[in-house]
Amino acid sequence: MSYSVDNVTDKPKSKEEHMKDFVKSMVSIEQAIQPYKDQRSDLRKNYVENGFLTKQEMKNVMRAYRLMKDQTDFSELEQAYKTVSTP
Repeated sequence: MSYSVDNVTDKPKSKEEHMKDFVKSMVSIEQAIQPYKDQRSDLRKNYVENGFLTKQEMKNVMRAYRLMKDQTDFSELEQAYKTVSTP
């Protein structure tokens, strides 16, 4: 294994430098994601405006999709629901 001279002479980053790097990376990611968020919003608006689905129907479809995607055990979900909904 070889090491570069830069790695040996560089001092470790301070907590503040790591914070700055983190913020820069997060801002970059958020900027990259924004067009997709806008596209998702436009899609929802389009479906409502054209009468294809209501907002509630879209919410329900996405809930069902996420449950299927996560392979939710419905008997466990039912038990959990009963536990939290029973006074």
